[in-house]
Amino acid sequence: MSSMKAIVVNDQAAGLAGMTLTERPEPPAAINDVIVQVHASGFLPTEMEWPSTWTDRAGRDRAPSIPGHEMAGLVTALGYGTTGLTLGQRVFGITDWHRDGTLAESVAVEARNLAPLPGDVDVTVGASLPISGLTAWQGLFDHGRLQAGRSVLAHGAAGAVGTMVTQLAREFGAYVIGTGRAGDRQKVLDYGAHEFVDLENDAIEDVGGVDLVFDLIGGDVQKQSADIIRPGGVLVSVVGPVEARPADGRAVDFVVESVPAQLREIAQRVRDGRIRTNIGQVVPISEAVTAVNSTDRRRGKLVIAMTD
Repeated sequence: MSSMKAIVVNDQAAGLAGMTLTERPEPPAAINDVIVQVHASGFLPTEMEWPSTWTDRAGRDRAPSIPGHEMAGLVTALGYGTTGLTLGQRVFGITDWHRDGTLAESVAVEARNLAPLPGDVDVTVGASLPISGLTAWQGLFDHGRLQAGRSVLAHGAAGAVGTMVTQLAREFGAYVIGTGRAGDRQKVLDYGAHEFVDLENDAIEDVGGVDLVFDLIGGDVQKQSADIIRPGGVLVSVVGPVEARPADGRAVDFVVESVPAQLREIAQRVRDGRIRTNIGQVVPISEAVTAVNSTDRRRGKLVIAMTD
């Protein structure tokens, strides 16, 4: 069996500091799987806190595990019964949370989690899109049921998800208020927000009423945001169970899932210039452990390229 370069984590207590670059066996293609040669992978540092990084669906320990769950690459093998994809096809998407992930030269992933990546979309761009793009899409449209003409308060609007929320909501005809730190103002406005709120110096209640809050922060910010939601509005959160609910509205928390039809919609918008991705840094896998452990503030999505 041939081996591949991969980043593994062994020890939950060590967190990001416990990541090491090593050799692992290449994964086999199970029923309905494809093997993808990973060209680039997005990475979320919060994965170290996810139970699925450390245990399988039955609760069994699965360390050492390979983190990373979004990628772009080439299909190199098809498992038995796999349909819809072909050898050599460029694909992108989100891989299963409970299986070895994309910080490796190859990954096994169910074909139903992948969409074709258009030839004119760079692999680093493709790898930066799935989690951020689908989180924004599903939060706004599936869970938030956004309607044109409504207002959206997008927290963390300079980040990888926040810039997607801003662009999709604005394209859809919503009025977007983005939040962040003072230094984020220009970036948030450049990505299409109509207004900016500095969370360190401005009061959220001064915004007035909004129809949808997209919460990427939680805690006190969530609580203050819930208070300004208009009757019939919605608080959408991706930071775990909602603790603060609007007085006369809905609260939804969700975990993003890979939906190829939505991935196609997002890729199309990138191709025609309606969406810009927000990549903070692209590093080769040989430098990934150092980059992930950097204490510098992230300015967008970290993308790891498998080739130096």
